[in-house]
Amino acid sequence: LITCPNRRVAETLGRTLVEDRLAACANVVPGLTSIYRWQGKLCRDREVLVLLKTRRARFAALARRVRELHPYSVPQVIALSVSAGSPAYLAWVADSTG
Repeated sequence: LITCPNRRVAETLGRTLVEDRLAACANVVPGLTSIYRWQGKLCRDREVLVLLKTRRARFAALARRVRELHPYSVPQVIALSVSAGSPAYLAWVADSTG
């Protein structure tokens, strides 16, 4: 899960990570409102969420690449484990990120 300041950044980031084979797929989800505390202030911003599909073995490289490309000084890069999934889909993710 990665939040971005706008759709252009989200799509560029998603496309680059898929092109680099660090992610099999990037879903760009606009319309997110984020409420958070940053540098002692309560903030509310519109953001775009990017959902990426990758393998655990590719996460460190993906996170490094996000930090290189992302405009935020501390970008959100969060991984959620998949406890189950369609074998064919999981095989496609593995093949696409291999």
